Amino acid sequence: MSQNKKKFIIMMLMFNLFITMGGVGTVVPVLPSYLQLFGVGGTILGFLIADFAFAQFIFSPIAGNLSDQYGRKLFIIIGLIIFGLSQIIFGMAKAIGMLFFARFLTGTGAAFIMPPVMAYAADITTIEERGKGMGLLGAAISFGFMIGPGIGGFLAKVNLHFPFYFVGVVALIAAFISFVVLPNIKMQPTEEKIPAKNENILKQLARSVHTSYFVMLIVVFVFSFGIANFQSTLSMFLTEKFDYTPMDIAIIMTIGGFLGVVLQLFIVGQLFKRFGEMKVILVNLNIAAISMVGMVYVNGFFLILLVASVFQIATTFIRPAVNTLISKLAGNEQGYAAGMNNAYMSLGNMIGPALAGVLLEWKLSSPFIFGAMILFGCYLIAHLWTVKKAPQLLKTTNE
Repeated sequence: MSQNKKKFIIMMLMFNLFITMGGVGTVVPVLPSYLQLFGVGGTILGFLIADFAFAQFIFSPIAGNLSDQYGRKLFIIIGLIIFGLSQIIFGMAKAIGMLFFARFLTGTGAAFIMPPVMAYAADITTIEERGKGMGLLGAAISFGFMIGPGIGGFLAKVNLHFPFYFVGVVALIAAFISFVVLPNIKMQPTEEKIPAKNENILKQLARSVHTSYFVMLIVVFVFSFGIANFQSTLSMFLTEKFDYTPMDIAIIMTIGGFLGVVLQLFIVGQLFKRFGEMKVILVNLNIAAISMVGMVYVNGFFLILLVASVFQIATTFIRPAVNTLISKLAGNEQGYAAGMNNAYMSLGNMIGPALAGVLLEWKLSSPFIFGAMILFGCYLIAHLWTVKKAPQLLKTTNE
């Protein structure tokens, strides 16, 4: 495959991830006000977030697995259609039950998009190109989620239903564009038949324990837990401790996200080549842990902005590094590996906010301290794995 064709495919995959995560981000600032139309508040909002993550947890392994057998393009298109229709249904909902149904469909659509996209990128890139490709996809995810809230706030000026309709239509347009222009790459024949066709989620999770990249899945879970922990509590922490306004908080979260996107686009590939993905993961797990502790002790807007930005940059470096390593170790099961990657991420996204909320009510600083301890514990596990097993495994993948 020519380099120009590879670049075009990567751009299309980035576009689809941008639409997906931009769509998720667009509705974030609208949801609290939208739920007031139904006479409900924070509790239902929390359950809706968990509903989305639960659907991703259930369907990500299924979508990744099936894409190993039937190709990536079909499931990307199906996911975009489900995602688009679910947003329109959410905007048309008249009852709480319909909101939960639509949100579950949104998570299902995202699950059918993300693992096949990651596996598709692995299919068309060499081992040497993999880090750069995953970095570009990670940048598309971060950029979509970063600018989505701003778009949502602007669209909500029309009315509270309009952002959902807008996201739904754009996703359906993306599905049509993908159907027309995205190449349908044929899967390479493999020596072993992929056995996971009839496995349920529990069996697939059990099988993941025996994979060569299981420790990387643990890292995915932990840093997803840490990110969700940080994002779900930062707003309330800054509001209660410093009386920050929503605009202050938006600036703090947006600048760090923007810097992370820029660095992913321009230097993450070079970092992987010079230091290797594993060193990038280990260093940034420590940086993320230290910055979480730092949030408890810093004062002043610019110091808080600096520490929060360091945390966000560290976590944006970890994501493509982990995705690249998992892809290198997955062999002929790229879809299954990408599906499990997304499933473990979804688990972190479910458990992180729930536990952080409980800790926040106990003591304002406790979610950050606990999150830092978890991230440092993950560093120790990953470091031990690196010393004992990683050199042989990574040597095999690079031969």
